[in-house]
Amino acid sequence: MKMQRAVLVWTAMAVLGGAGCASVSKQPEPPTGQYPQSYVKEGDEKTRLNYLLYLPESYPKSRKRWPLMLFLHGAGERGNDLEKVKMHGPPKLIAKEGKEFPFILVSPQCPEGEWWSSDLEIAALSALLDDIVARYRVDVDRIYVTGLSMGGFGTWRLAVDYPGRFAAIAPICGSGDPARAERIKHLPVWVFHGAKDGTVPLKASEAMVDALKKAGGNVRFTVYPEAGHDSWTETYNNPELYKWFLKHKRAKE
Repeated sequence: MKMQRAVLVWTAMAVLGGAGCASVSKQPEPPTGQYPQSYVKEGDEKTRLNYLLYLPESYPKSRKRWPLMLFLHGAGERGNDLEKVKMHGPPKLIAKEGKEFPFILVSPQCPEGEWWSSDLEIAALSALLDDIVARYRVDVDRIYVTGLSMGGFGTWRLAVDYPGRFAAIAPICGSGDPARAERIKHLPVWVFHGAKDGTVPLKASEAMVDALKKAGGNVRFTVYPEAGHDSWTETYNNPELYKWFLKHKRAKE
């Protein structure tokens, strides 16, 4: 696949919209750890995303290709302040608890008023992944997607739109289109939801799980009996989730 060139801005000031930067064909790798970045697709100013990039400490020392996880936040973290993306999930564990992961983590921020499941943002996420794969040592057979609430919707949509791209997905308290579930019947899926969720009802995940099972899919379903909408804290604090992700590779066509 031909990769789209992009403008990559390294400073937090640029991420916040405070400074411009000329396009260059080659950029040095950023430091290890979690840092703000910005992506703009060349020739298409509408396709842009600010994001957090996490590189493991051993990334510069090893020439191997690394698994990559794409994390999609919820509706409350939209905007142009990347600190908000650190409120939940893997970015929070890195920023606030010093968690280290054995994979590259990409955590984009959805613009205010947009939705991860929209055509515009799905195209932007795909273009961002193209750019990351082109710039970093990514194992393209081990790309994973997970997201919470609005990000759960985006996880389902991204997977069914690009069913051959990912190795496994984990949507949390999200919803998708059961009519399209057959497109990802080959994909390992682990779904999470709170039984008392008053924001996105449990039946939204149940419909996708039932459709996948009917299609012969590879799906696990965890329901937290006492949880409301926040079914993500327990999920992302569980080391078993990351072990499950990392044992999967993309199915060969």
